[in-house]
Amino acid sequence: MRYLRAAVHQEPTVRHPMHQYVVEHEGYSVSRLLQFTPVREGGSAFLFHVDGDPDPYEPALASVDSVLEYEISRCPDDTFYLYVREEIPEHSREFVGAFSQPGLVGVMPIEYRADGTVRLTAVGPAETIQTAVEETPEGMDVEVLEIGEYDARRLDAGSDLTDRQFEAVAAAVDCGYYETPSEGTVAEVGERLDCAPGTAAELLRRAERSVMRNVVSTGPF
Repeated sequence: MRYLRAAVHQEPTVRHPMHQYVVEHEGYSVSRLLQFTPVREGGSAFLFHVDGDPDPYEPALASVDSVLEYEISRCPDDTFYLYVREEIPEHSREFVGAFSQPGLVGVMPIEYRADGTVRLTAVGPAETIQTAVEETPEGMDVEVLEIGEYDARRLDAGSDLTDRQFEAVAAAVDCGYYETPSEGTVAEVGERLDCAPGTAAELLRRAERSVMRNVVSTGPF
C-alpha cells in the first residue's frame, strides 16, 4: 500500500472562485477541507476550516453562482468553519474524479493554499495512484511532494503547515526559541522573516495550533 502527498498547481481559470479569493487577498493562508459528501444531484456538502476574516469572505462567497447554501461559524482567533452546499463545476468534477479512483483513499484535510496550490494525500495501490496523477485534468499540474510505503507516522504533524508557517518554525528552531531556557525571541524570528514581531508570533501560534491538532487527531503511536 502506497501513499502520495502532492501539490496540484491550478491555473486561475480552473481554480474555484473562493480559492482564487484566498490567493488574491491578504490575511488568508489556507482553507482546509475537513469533510465532504460525494458529488450528486442537488449539490455536494463540504465542511471547511478557513484561516482568515469571515467578514469580507462571506459576500464574495454569496456571489458565487454554484453555491446553493452556506453557513459560517466564527472562531475567536480570526478563523472560521464553513459549511457549504454547491453544484460542482465540470472541471472540478474531473479533478475530484481523478482522485476518487476505485480503491484510492483520500486522507483529510485537503488544503487550498494561498500560493494557489491544492495539497492532498492519497493512499492505495501504486497503479491506482499513478492513474489518478495521469487523469488530472488540463490546467492542473501535479507536483509529487512525497511518495512511499504508507505509514501514518510518516505523515508527520507538520505537514499541514503553510510555507510561511514552516519558515517561521524553522527560524525559531534555528535561533533557539524552543530551547529550555529559550535562547531566542519572537523579535529575532521576525528579523529572520523580515516581518514584525507580532506577525512572527502569529505565524508561530498558528503553526503550533496545527501541529497540536494533528497530534491529538492521530493519537499516540
